[in-house]
Amino acid sequence: MALRELGKTVCRTACKDAQTLLRPSQVGIARRNASTVSSGADDLEDASSFVAPFPSGDEAANFDPAARSRARKSQLPPSRYQYRPPKYYRGPLHPHQPPLPSDPSSRLFVPGPFTRPRLEQTYESTIASDLMTLTYTHFPPGYEAPTKSARLRTWEGDSPYFKNRPQRGPRGSSVLRLLKQPTTFRNVPKVTGVTVHTMASEANNDSAYLHVAGMIVQAITNVRVTSHKARKSVAQWGLREGKFVSVTAELKGEDMYDFLGKTIDMVLPRIKDWRGVKGSAGDSSGNISFGLDPESIALYPEVEINYDSYPPKMIPGCHITIKTSATNDREARLLLMSMGIPFYGKLVD
Repeated sequence: MALRELGKTVCRTACKDAQTLLRPSQVGIARRNASTVSSGADDLEDASSFVAPFPSGDEAANFDPAARSRARKSQLPPSRYQYRPPKYYRGPLHPHQPPLPSDPSSRLFVPGPFTRPRLEQTYESTIASDLMTLTYTHFPPGYEAPTKSARLRTWEGDSPYFKNRPQRGPRGSSVLRLLKQPTTFRNVPKVTGVTVHTMASEANNDSAYLHVAGMIVQAITNVRVTSHKARKSVAQWGLREGKFVSVTAELKGEDMYDFLGKTIDMVLPRIKDWRGVKGSAGDSSGNISFGLDPESIALYPEVEINYDSYPPKMIPGCHITIKTSATNDREARLLLMSMGIPFYGKLVD
């Protein structure tokens, strides 16, 4: 019983000592209220600047900022934006070099980005880490990669035709595939560009087909298109050499993600009986291509809202090529599937 009372007595004594140490003048030091007046409040003005009287008419009429500037003893430095960069690049040894595109005085300067597209945010927050996890290959400490033979083969034999002859390609195929590096956080596959191409072969006889194709591609991509001429005359396709027959738009950055997000979320789900992109699509270097017919192009919101502005028979189809930093079709297909593009059929890597 005595031990129990001893514990209670010690606790009471400790509380009294703590209250004695924390006097009222010291307790306020550790407390901060939002309504507490700071020491610098005396420097603030009580009146607002809107209460200042308006200048009289004579003062406003006699105000001359140019004369005041000339009357200064020391002139201000000239503005950096008065510099006009050279229009053409004349080589690294020319005395006048154009500024970097990130310089506001450059002709190629583009302000921003101020906001990021939803698809880009999703890639950086979710897709990139998931792709690195799916394609991760573990190498234990001390692992040494086996030496690989030369990719190109030499000509073996005593024939004089083998001398100074270029090396042969790999066995089974003359195509030299891209090397695949282990996937790390530095080389996670990502989309680097999108090319939208459409061909209007009827433009040989009526240039309106080419104008409509250019307006539609420019409307759905938000990028100025480039027209192309036919290099050869092909009677089966109705092509004549030197005639403009196609337009192309190259998308990068924010326009690229906006176009992909619009295509994946708004256009592809509305296509009737659309199975997806063929599994064999690709160039074995990480670039995937697929096409859309005129009925699918009309589903883009920019075309659908102004459908009466375009003649229905002149709305073209298009080919969409998605360029990625992947080195094979398997990783590129995995990236596009994570973004929402389906594939069907046999998957060819």
